[in-house]
Amino acid sequence: MSKAEDHFRAMRLLWRLDTGEKATTPPGPKPRFDIDDVVTAAIAVADSNPSDGVSMRAVAERLGVTAMALYGYVPGKDTLVALAYDAIHAEMTDPNRDAEDWRGGVQTWAEDLLDVYARHPWSLRVSSARPVLGPNEQRVLESVISVLRATELDPGLLRRVVGMLFHAVRGTATTIAEARKAEETSEMSESEWWRSSSDALGMVVPDFADRYPNTMWLLSHPVDAAVSSQGYVEHHSEANLRVGLGVLLDGLEVARTANTPGDVNDRR
Repeated sequence: MSKAEDHFRAMRLLWRLDTGEKATTPPGPKPRFDIDDVVTAAIAVADSNPSDGVSMRAVAERLGVTAMALYGYVPGKDTLVALAYDAIHAEMTDPNRDAEDWRGGVQTWAEDLLDVYARHPWSLRVSSARPVLGPNEQRVLESVISVLRATELDPGLLRRVVGMLFHAVRGTATTIAEARKAEETSEMSESEWWRSSSDALGMVVPDFADRYPNTMWLLSHPVDAAVSSQGYVEHHSEANLRVGLGVLLDGLEVARTANTPGDVNDRR
């Protein structure tokens, strides 16, 4: 089967147009599943070991079949990863459901998507340069566009905003995932690592404050109270997204109030 044929089959599976007959196993007990059972198993496998992600062998073992039996459901690992990736986006809530206005809708959307990626850190290894284009992933995109259309701003501007929102959420989730992994695999806690690294930097670069005065100025102004139980990096990553998003929404509010589509178009 060619790459193009694999891609076509994967797309049909994503949109549940080609689930086919339930696969059968060799002689003996014949457990039968539907494609959703296989996808659910794949998500569970990836969640239990995010570093390894989806493995055809591990998914087969979880279902009690051979790895070869899975090929009766999906053409290969890449398709299974795509199906699992699209499926987790179904966990998103409707940003319009509880939001009082478009700003609240965007904030809800960003927080929910961040939670999805944080619960499934393996999903961050799926390239955003070549999106899966499944129905759940598309619903997530559709929902934020729906919220932003309420601003009545130029669609060219909103297209850039939507792209930035995805990058901001995904980047924040990646940092959180890296921090959690380091905490689990390192022999040092996060606080110990920062203390040790700061001490070492102070000894190696004793004139650090003189060399980087603006950095020291910025760091000398605390932005909030004591760090929560999340950990330093995770806490500040979420705060950075929340505050940055607020500044972005302020800018959109100004643009919306100004109602100058000509100027907006010039900035595209």
